Amino acid sequence: MPKEKSVKALKKMKDEDIDFSDIPELDDGFWENAEWVEPDKTLPLTIRVKKSVLDYFKAGGKGYQTRINAVLESYVRSRMGAGSK
Repeated sequence: MPKEKSVKALKKMKDEDIDFSDIPELDDGFWENAEWVEPDKTLPLTIRVKKSVLDYFKAGGKGYQTRINAVLESYVRSRMGAGSK
């Protein structure tokens, strides 16, 4: 099912129809060990990329800039070492 159709179907669902049986309850132990993590902010940027690269990402539809960012972030993490942000 395409993402758009599944999102529409989920929005139509009533809360009581959602199956939470495979999601464990969060107990006090979870919250004792939880850490607050601030997400990285994105910044507006102008860069030059090859037309073929941009065409490839745009062909995937909406969210192409997010996908480009994910590829760049993956590259940076691989260069910095596992687990680095």
